[in-house]
Order: sequence, then C-alpha cells, then structure tokens
Amino acid sequence: MASSSSSSSSDNTKLVVTAVGAALAGASISLAISQFLFGKRRRSDHDHNHGYDRSTFYNPSSTRSLMRESRTSYIFEDGKGEAAGSNSIVFPHNHEEKMRRLVAARAAIEEDNSLPRQSVTVRVPATSANMGPGYDTIGMAVDLWSEVTVERSDTFEITAEGDGADKMPTDESNYMVVGVKAAFQAANKPMPTLKYHVVSRIPFARGLGSSSAGIVAGIIAGLILAGHRLPCWGSEALLQIAAGIEGHPDNVAPAIYGGIQTSDARGVLQPTITRTDAAFNIGRASWLVLALCLGNLDNLKWAVQDKMHQPQRAKALYKYLYPMVQAAEDAGATCAYLSGAGPTVMAITGGASGDIFAQRTKERSDLAVAKAMMRAAADFGMRGKLVVTSVSNEGARVVKVEPPFSSGDITYRDNI
Repeated sequence: MASSSSSSSSDNTKLVVTAVGAALAGASISLAISQFLFGKRRRSDHDHNHGYDRSTFYNPSSTRSLMRESRTSYIFEDGKGEAAGSNSIVFPHNHEEKMRRLVAARAAIEEDNSLPRQSVTVRVPATSANMGPGYDTIGMAVDLWSEVTVERSDTFEITAEGDGADKMPTDESNYMVVGVKAAFQAANKPMPTLKYHVVSRIPFARGLGSSSAGIVAGIIAGLILAGHRLPCWGSEALLQIAAGIEGHPDNVAPAIYGGIQTSDARGVLQPTITRTDAAFNIGRASWLVLALCLGNLDNLKWAVQDKMHQPQRAKALYKYLYPMVQAAEDAGATCAYLSGAGPTVMAITGGASGDIFAQRTKERSDLAVAKAMMRAAADFGMRGKLVVTSVSNEGARVVKVEPPFSSGDITYRDNI
C-alpha cells in the first residue's frame, strides 16, 4: 500500500508540473501573438494615415491593452485634448459616465442659453399618487394641466383663475413662491420682486397634486428667470429640490418627468404598521410595477390593493371608497384606487384607441365606469365631478419665455 501511494503521489506531481508548464507556455504564446498583431495593426494604421496615434489606445507591455484596443468607442475629456484617464474604459452601458464627459464638452454652449429672463410661463400636469400600495413612492402624471406665469415686476402680486382660484394663498406661503425661492437659492442669486398668474385646471386640494404642480412650476420658472441650470444625470437636482419642499417624491416626480414614476388626511394613519401589512404592501407594489412595465392591465386589480393607507382613510374619511372601487371594477375598470390622500377615486380603463370621440362607445368602458362610480357615490350622499382623461407621458415644460430661447438658427418647440 505504501508503494502504491508513493507512485500515485509522483504521478500527481508530474501532472501538476505539466499543467503549469503548459499554462505558462500558452500565456507566452498568447502575449507574443497579441504583440505581433498590435504591431502589425499599428503599422497599418500609420500607413493609412488615420489621423491619430494608436499608441494612445494601448500599451503593448500590458495584457490589459487587448481590452482597450478592442473597444468600439472611446470618449475623450474635452478641454484637455486627451483621453479621460489612460486606463479608463467607457462601455456602451455606462450612460452616466458618457453623459458626464459630454457635459464637460458642452459647458461653453450652456452659457449661451443661461441668460436671465424677464418672464416665463410653465405648463405642469396633475398627478395621481400612491396608486394603491405605493405609499409616498409611486405616482403618475395625468392629462390635466395648469399654467403658471411669473414675471419681473415692481410689486409682488398673485392672481389666479380657474379651479380653486378663490382658495389659493396670495402671499409668500403659496407653493409657487416657495419653489421660485428655492430656485434662486440654488442659483445663489437674490430673488427679485415678481408677479404671478395661475390658470388652474387641476382640481384644487382633491388628491391630484395641485400643490406639487405649484412647487414644480415655481422651481422651473425660477430657474429660467435666474438663468440657472441644474444637473440631472447622476443627481436629479430638480427632483431633489422639489421633493425636499413637498416631503415625498410621488407627486413631484411625475409632475417633472411625466408618465408613471417610482419614487392632512395623514392624520388618520398610524405611525407604525405590522410586519404582515408591510410584507403585503411590498408584494403588491412590486406586482404593480411589474404589471405596468409589462402592460398587463388584468393584474392591476390586485396590484393596487393596499393595507397601509386606503383602509384607514376609508374608515375615517371616505366611506364611499370601496363601494366606488367595486362599482368601477364591476362596470369594466381594470382597477380603482384612492388618488393621493383623496377624496378623488381614480379608475383605470382600457379599450380606447386614438381620440375617444371618434371611437364607438361600446368598444370602450370609460362611460359605463363613470356612471357606475357616480351612482355608488350618490348612495353615500356624495356629489362630485367626474373627469375622463388619460395618463400623460409628458411632464412640466416651458411654453413661453421672454426673451425667447429660439433664434434665427435654432427653433425650439412652440417657438419658445
């Protein structure tokens, strides 16, 4: 047995030595081949006069040069005349790094369009927050719009027309003014005396983000008037400022970006929840995001279920909530939920194609759902206004500015 073990050990040693030798030989051959190919390609590039020295792309003494040589593109650090770090690699999926380096190249261009303006008008959408389980984190932009005009003036003034005009604060507590102040603070510039005018088409204090609309419109207006721009890639500075004022991002994020974003009625909510309820909401929120990403409307009915805020608010404030949800679903809605902190109940329907007024009513469910919800509300003595609208993929934007950004050579949308 001893002799057999010794022989086996000797054979294993020989195998290890052979394997190591083969690996070293293979590495040496690979390095020699790569150096030969690099040298050949380098001479070929020089002969064809490509206009740059390939030696800046690789170092033949390093095995890592193969990766740098074989990349499809390289982004240069503008203003320095050389690559951004001799060992740095920018892959196609490194979007933020690409944008960071492109921003460096465009710094001078930014200055051309960052002059202070005299007046500006910002159009901002309504938003529906929470969407069931996404408490303070998920919201979507809705195709209802308000317009805010801010201009330099000798006297401070706030005027308004439209929904809730008589209820809006007309002093500096107005969220528009708070947003403008935040913008001038970000620009590190003194805030001038300004005049504000609002055309409100967003139901005021009804769970459709009217306060968030004021915040976002004020910040954007202030930035334009101040001639200041904020970084977006990697920091989302505008969102950070708006969420800091509002206290949560679920309304301001879709108000800024449009679409669906994941980011006093509170008095009826408890400061803590059970682990079971927390797990339930995490699961439903995940299901909601997945259903929206896949466009699976059939799953929304269960995805908008929630145990964190809707049951509590229904019990204390909105007795009609769940009867209206049930009525909407029975009439053909894919789902229904309490919008924001209420009192609005939002139902999502399908079947619409193009302009709904050019489509046969029986192909759509919105009208039947609307009537069913109104009947359910009436059973609780509630009278309200029903609005048929759609999700907006567009967020807040400037629609008018003086002096304009458009010039003889460049024309922006709506000729602003």
